[in-house]
Amino acid sequence: MGNALSGYQHEIGAHGYVAVIASVGASLRSLTYEGRDLVVPFEAEEVRPAYRGVTLVPWPNRVVDGRYRFGGVDEQLPLTEPERGHALHGLAAWLDFEPVHRESARVVLAATIEAQAGYPHRLAIEVEFRVDAGGLHTTVTAKNVGRDAAPYGTGPHPYLVAGEGSVDDWTLTLPAAEVLEVTPDRLIPTATAAVDAPREGDTFDFRMPRRIGATEIDHAFTGLAYDAEGPDGAVQATLTDADGRGVGMAWRRECPWVQIHTADGSGRTGLAVEPMTCPPDAFNSGVDLIVLEPGDSSSARWTIFAI
Repeated sequence: MGNALSGYQHEIGAHGYVAVIASVGASLRSLTYEGRDLVVPFEAEEVRPAYRGVTLVPWPNRVVDGRYRFGGVDEQLPLTEPERGHALHGLAAWLDFEPVHRESARVVLAATIEAQAGYPHRLAIEVEFRVDAGGLHTTVTAKNVGRDAAPYGTGPHPYLVAGEGSVDDWTLTLPAAEVLEVTPDRLIPTATAAVDAPREGDTFDFRMPRRIGATEIDHAFTGLAYDAEGPDGAVQATLTDADGRGVGMAWRRECPWVQIHTADGSGRTGLAVEPMTCPPDAFNSGVDLIVLEPGDSSSARWTIFAI
């Protein structure tokens, strides 16, 4: 499909699923199952709002103040979240990814993050989108094609949709035991806490299915309950409506964190569920930060499926 404002449109489909990938940011522009939305879509001729569906590399979430130190060098990234003064969601959001493989149920897009001020490293990024009976599978692979070690992390940014209504009406199941607390104004990470710790009469404990209601969330969760030992162990979050229909997301141990956001600034029309290889501000904390040596690669994958 032709070059729209959001880039070239790559439609793939199978087994009732239809996904449209916009090339700018390798963004999941829409995903439906038998005609119903599983994510909040945006229009092809629309500048992608709120990082909706974008691929987050070489870091997910925030680098506080855009500053970090790596390899003995102090770096300053552009502040792409000016209202809070942080560098937000990586460097690939506005890159135009080129297709390197295309078939009816699969597309692979590629782009290079060039060395630049604040991130003097070169990474080759490939994003595979594949549809089968199990849903939409996404795999992000980064290879360090530069000369020096590079800090790295990744994750997606879909806003899941359970059905009619809004986030308030839907039931969330999230098998996470810990939440990363943040400051209320700038969302700067402070410390992890148990999800069942009281929070003004509520908790962030969704280990058992629970209606979200008016709870406001923009936090990273960890302490995930995987269904098996070893690298093949998976975890899944589900979002359902009153009839039990909805959408789920599954990922493996490559992503020990997941950001949940109730989209309070945009009408609570979808729930952001973002599996992440590292927590917010990992460039500073070093927690679960991937360091790619020259020639090294790292992959992470996740699946969105209908319920």
